[in-house]
Amino acid sequence: MENIFTKEDLNYINSRGISIDKIQRQFDFFKQGIPKINLVRSATVNDGIYSFTENEIDFFVDYFDKNKAHFNIEKFVPASGAATRMFKFLNEFLIEFDIENDTINSYINKHKAKDVSLFIFGIRNFPFYKLVKEKTVQLNPDYYSQSSDTKYYLLIKTLLSSEGLNFANQPKGIIPFHLKEEKFLTPVEENIIEADFFITQNKKTKIHFTITQKFQLDFEKIANRFADYDISFSYQNQSSDTLAVTENNSPFRLEDGSLFFRPGGHGALIENLNSLSSDFIYIKNIDNVSQNNKLIIAKNKKLIGGVLMQTQFQTFNYLKKLSEGNVSETDITDIKNFTETKLAFLLPEEFNYFQKAYKVEYLIQVLNRPIRVCGIVKNEGEPGGGPFWVQDEKGRQTLQIVETSQIDFNNKIQKDIANDAKFFNPVDIVCAIKDFQGNKFDLLQFVNENTGFIVSKNKNGKPYKAIELPGLWNGAMAKWTTIFVEVPIETFNPVKNVNDLLKPAHQPENNG
Repeated sequence: MENIFTKEDLNYINSRGISIDKIQRQFDFFKQGIPKINLVRSATVNDGIYSFTENEIDFFVDYFDKNKAHFNIEKFVPASGAATRMFKFLNEFLIEFDIENDTINSYINKHKAKDVSLFIFGIRNFPFYKLVKEKTVQLNPDYYSQSSDTKYYLLIKTLLSSEGLNFANQPKGIIPFHLKEEKFLTPVEENIIEADFFITQNKKTKIHFTITQKFQLDFEKIANRFADYDISFSYQNQSSDTLAVTENNSPFRLEDGSLFFRPGGHGALIENLNSLSSDFIYIKNIDNVSQNNKLIIAKNKKLIGGVLMQTQFQTFNYLKKLSEGNVSETDITDIKNFTETKLAFLLPEEFNYFQKAYKVEYLIQVLNRPIRVCGIVKNEGEPGGGPFWVQDEKGRQTLQIVETSQIDFNNKIQKDIANDAKFFNPVDIVCAIKDFQGNKFDLLQFVNENTGFIVSKNKNGKPYKAIELPGLWNGAMAKWTTIFVEVPIETFNPVKNVNDLLKPAHQPENNG
């Protein structure tokens, strides 16, 4: 391995905090490939997914409210993503639109650009419309004498250009998503406000954002408006970057001959999550916020929190009993039933034939893991992962969140299982990261390293390959105890495309 690197290469790798062993594993993946996941079936209600009655929901909400003061609770928000994809179709419009010869309608018809049509039709309902218009007039004093087509072109140009608002090159978290009482609300602010459901007396509400370092001042400027909150930031560690290789699996080099490393994807954030020490941590994507559904969202946050609290309480009681060694066969049967029915972790058939001491040891190993409760919504065609029963190389079946990139769509059986999925993962998760003795788990010990995937990209006109690490809520949590709970679709309001801001969840209530 070291023979393919120069002394300068090895010094550079070392300076990034990356071990040669890690580089070797990446080369092994490139040469041997990364096996796709083995889906058994999609998770459904009563087969991996809990769906609670209103009375049951009220019970868990009340349980959360009565017990939250006994725990340190925190919210973890991956917020480093740029808004580039959000405005992709508008960037394409600016490149392709011939302002001298095209009309907006001819462009829309020629390119079948429904997104552009919807954007222009709803332009006055975007929260930033007045801001964009004022800036456009400032940059183009003759704005009002222009044709309507030219006006729309100039507005879009102002929205995205560096001399204008430059939104496409900003982090999504600081883009104005909502307008309330003539004040902008960004996703950062909405995520902070949303955390009010776990406020307790004499404790600052804790929220942690993972960000890109160069935008820290922009995030801090927003966070500083919330003096009563404990808001912290971290960056993706460069030691989690992965080495790019050529199509022949040799190190990809930049024009100056240096090695090229690429960020390993959101799976790298398991290290950031691992640095936190709160008892319970909620995880939610930065763009999944709402202007109008806050009460429903808060109720269901409490629901999954209450389920986690009660599950942990029962798990810890069993672990204490097991660790004290004072259990009967009846106790073991009860704990086995709890593990298989409540935690959906199926024990091997041979468990019943183990000696008692080994049964105890095995149950401790199974139960003493981080726990996560994931809110799951009905599948309405959104891109992304979902809840599945998965079989590992040892034949064990576990519940996992699986991304489409992990699925072998060339295999008809796997494709049919994936297409049959009735539920979707909206990234609405609450985690318990401490063991029954109060010690924090090392979350890096619960990652399935074999669940990343290989991507093909381009740098300076040259193709390369790189590894995407196991996703934060996929392979990075593959060895956790996982519980799926159905939550209403109203809790899921992502903004992947700027036109999503025209949906009711993001519009002022009096506008529908």
